[in-house]
Amino acid sequence: MPSPLRFEILARSSVSGARSGVVTTLHGSFQTPAFMPVGTKGTVKGILPEMIERTGAQILLNNTYHMLLRPGPELVSTMGGVHRFMNWHRPILTDSGGYQAFSLSEMNAVDDDGVTFKSIVDGSSIRLTPERATQVQNLLGPDIMMAFDDCPPSIDPNVEQPTQPRLASAAKRDATSGTRSRKKVYDHVARLDIANERTVRWLERCLRAHARKDEQSLFGIVQGGTDLDRRRWSAERICAMDCPGFAIGGVAVGEQAEDIAKVVRFTAPLLPETKPRYLMGVGYERDILAAVRAGVDMFDCVLPTRNGRNANAFTSRGQMRLRNAKYAEDPRPIEEGCDCEACRTQRIGDGVGHFSRSYLRHLFMADEMLGPILVTLHNLRHFQRFMADLRATIATDDWAGLLGRWPVAGEGLGEAGVPEGS
Repeated sequence: MPSPLRFEILARSSVSGARSGVVTTLHGSFQTPAFMPVGTKGTVKGILPEMIERTGAQILLNNTYHMLLRPGPELVSTMGGVHRFMNWHRPILTDSGGYQAFSLSEMNAVDDDGVTFKSIVDGSSIRLTPERATQVQNLLGPDIMMAFDDCPPSIDPNVEQPTQPRLASAAKRDATSGTRSRKKVYDHVARLDIANERTVRWLERCLRAHARKDEQSLFGIVQGGTDLDRRRWSAERICAMDCPGFAIGGVAVGEQAEDIAKVVRFTAPLLPETKPRYLMGVGYERDILAAVRAGVDMFDCVLPTRNGRNANAFTSRGQMRLRNAKYAEDPRPIEEGCDCEACRTQRIGDGVGHFSRSYLRHLFMADEMLGPILVTLHNLRHFQRFMADLRATIATDDWAGLLGRWPVAGEGLGEAGVPEGS
């Protein structure tokens, strides 16, 4: 049966693995490299679909686990599917719930058959298996659905990770989740092997359970932590199965930026050249740039929206914390030259103006909802502008020019920065 997804590569870099193209689904197309805003529960918090579209986003991500809890996939299906339900008529991707098995590890138990969760809504027991995760996504109706995978800690949780304490803590919880004794010795290598083997078996089960192959595309996920031999083992077996696209999972779950880049540079070329490559959950500009240069096509992250709701604005030179007192009398927009709703000059009545840093700070200090809305819109547009510039740069190979316009993307890149001779 032919896939409902088509991927066409339109341009390639001559000095790296970067490529730009277009993915076509039954609900339209999106350009790659693409950044997907995260609408966890069927909404990007506080932002109307038409506003999201104006930021340049062409595809959104929903979360299977959260949509399963509320409102339930059967209701969404009854209402015509997730596109009609949330009034977003462009492509949608749903993750499978596998990441929540890692991030909510203190509330679940993992076994070879699936994961049992304690509901964050009412405390009831929720069981997700590869078959159920696939069924839920079939009912939701996204264009791209992810296989249910076992996401292990990428790092050994017994090794201190000072720069990522929250994610390292989640890794430590994963190490003991589902065990009868908290004193059981954790073997990180064994955990990676178990996750790899489960992820292969679970993908096979997802493919068998997939009931809408003519409408929805199921992507497989490569695991393996930061162990490159295990990444290769996983990639060989996952990519041997007939999926329309493949993802690199288990990245940015506690490891350092240089380890993220190392894993992605190694793994991306192992994925099929003719199919979309998706790096899950990675969102800082430097990490996106390194991954694009390795040949990755799709990204998602909660950073633009979560940070926007907390008064942190992304700019080409780094984040701006708008609650800082130094912005109390600052008349400038967040970033000169940005064309988002918060920054651009607008004519209203007989006058023209923009939202100043001073005004935005006031909104946050006064707990007014307009502040999070405007900064979220700015952050979403920031990443879409960055992706558009990346797509243009792939055709020209002017990576030095890109870093001149986006110095934040060059922070700590090392060898992932400007290529030799460019």
